[in-house]
Amino acid sequence: MGETARILIVDDDENIRKVLVTILEEEGYAVDSVDTAKKAIEATKKKFYNVALIDIRLPDMEGIELLTRMRETTPRIRKVIITGYPTLQNAVEAVNRGADAYIMKPFDMDKVLATIKEQLKKQEEEKKYSQEKVAEFIETRVRELNVEEKLAHK
Repeated sequence: MGETARILIVDDDENIRKVLVTILEEEGYAVDSVDTAKKAIEATKKKFYNVALIDIRLPDMEGIELLTRMRETTPRIRKVIITGYPTLQNAVEAVNRGADAYIMKPFDMDKVLATIKEQLKKQEEEKKYSQEKVAEFIETRVRELNVEEKLAHK
């Protein structure tokens, strides 16, 4: 990616937010952090983020519910659920609601960084694929219009 990737951390634990912000900024990412789902929704309305790290338990809303809400404000954002309460049910529900990845606390920072890189790569691939599909559509439509124009002149 040419530009700096933007990451939003959504966790009510201030210490976790500080550690993640420090490490991710050292890795070269632009990082913002908030402590509630409501602030996360507001942040995504104001700025584009490539990746959101979302705690599954927030004071004002479950992180799983936030997944759905964020899709409305930033459809292309890659959403990673982080939890200190891992259960199979949580993981399945997170994936069904649109989580792109699932990370357990306490963090293995190498795994967190690898997950972020993987999600950024997938986002870039999706963007490229979308651009190719749009170009393909335009080329096809131009050909159709040319054929229609020739038929109209006959």
